[in-house]
Amino acid sequence: MVISQRFLVIAVLFITCLIVANIIAVKLVGLGFGPVEVGPLKLFEFLPAAIIVFPLSYIFGDILTEVYGYRQARRVIWLGFACNAVAVLVFWAAGLIPAADAELGEAYDRVLGYTPRLLAASFSAYLVGEFANSFILAKMKVKTRGRFLWTRTIGSTVVGQGLDAAVFIAIAFGGALPAAVLGSTIITHWLLKTGYEVVATPGTYALVNYLKRKEGIDTYDYDTRFNPLLVTD
Repeated sequence: MVISQRFLVIAVLFITCLIVANIIAVKLVGLGFGPVEVGPLKLFEFLPAAIIVFPLSYIFGDILTEVYGYRQARRVIWLGFACNAVAVLVFWAAGLIPAADAELGEAYDRVLGYTPRLLAASFSAYLVGEFANSFILAKMKVKTRGRFLWTRTIGSTVVGQGLDAAVFIAIAFGGALPAAVLGSTIITHWLLKTGYEVVATPGTYALVNYLKRKEGIDTYDYDTRFNPLLVTD
C-alpha cells in the first residue's frame, strides 16, 4: 500500500497523543465532585491529567484499523512504542546532566524522572491495550461485514481500555495501594475512557467516512495474520 499524507497525519496524531499523555500523567486532577462510593470502592476521586488526551490515541487507533487495516495499525502501534521509548531515553539522559538550579532540577525529576516500575507499567499497558483494541475492531468488522461501526469502536475500546487500565494500575501500584483503591482506580479509568469514546463517536464516524472516501479504500482483514510481532507482514 502506498502511504498517503492522510495516513501519516493520523499516525502522527496517534503517536503525539501517546507521548503527551505519558508526560502529563504525573499530574493528578480532581473532577469537581466528591467520590462516588460503591461498596468499598470510591469512584471518580482523582485521575491523571492524561485522561484529557490519552483516549484520543484509541480513537486514532480505531480509525487506522477501520480504514487501513490491522497490518498498518500494527506498524503504527510499534512505531508509537519506539517513539515513546526514544522520548523516555532522552528524558532520562537529560536528567543525568547536573542542573544549574537545584530546585529546577528537582522539578524536572519529579515530572520526567520516570521510575522503572512506572515505565514497565506504561509500556506493558500500551501494548496490551492497543493490540487488543485493534484486533477486536478488525475481527468485528469482518463479522459485521462493515456495518455498525459504533459497535466496533465502542466494543473494542471497552476491552482495550479495560486491559490498559488494569495492567497499568496493577503493575504501577500493586502492593503499594490497598486492593479497594486499586479497583476503584481501574474502574474509574475504564469508565471515563470508554465514555470518552462514546461521546466522540460522531466525530469518529465523520473522519472514517472522509478517509474512506478520499483514500478510496475500506480494508477488511480476512486473511490477516494477527500476530502482533509480525511488524513486516
